Amino acid sequence: MIKDILEEGLQVVFCGINPGLSTAHHGYHFANSNNRFWKVIHLAGFTARQLRPEEELHLLDTGCGITRLVDRPTVEASELARAELRQGGEALREKILRYQPRALAVLGKQAYSSAFGVRKVAWGRQPEAIGETAVWVLPNPSGLNRASLEELVAAYRELHLALTQRTP
Repeated sequence: MIKDILEEGLQVVFCGINPGLSTAHHGYHFANSNNRFWKVIHLAGFTARQLRPEEELHLLDTGCGITRLVDRPTVEASELARAELRQGGEALREKILRYQPRALAVLGKQAYSSAFGVRKVAWGRQPEAIGETAVWVLPNPSGLNRASLEELVAAYRELHLALTQRTP
């Protein structure tokens, strides 16, 4: 089972949808070599160097954490039932209220929409907050996402800049 990387006082918690089979096998978040998460957060400014999945706990040193909506591993997130995502949204809300990071970044519009019951979702900062935590929706870094590396980095950099300017 993949463990959350969470503690109080974080700048941002990145929330993936669910573990892929490679991640579940290796036991680290975003472990599939086709997933661009580690490269994107580095290029966007969250980490000083590109971490490897097995170094995931070093994220806490950078003020970042990771969680996910659903624990069940699948080949593709589309295999998840809407009820699983809704339950995941409820559990995520409880985690965020407990830890209160400055920002929560949900990775994927469809995931955010399904988990929180929001119909029209735009990229970036959302009008809703969870307690004091600003909510952002960023593109999923999965290799299955057609977004270019440059598009991903730009979206994540927007969040990084908002956090460093003290307006998440």
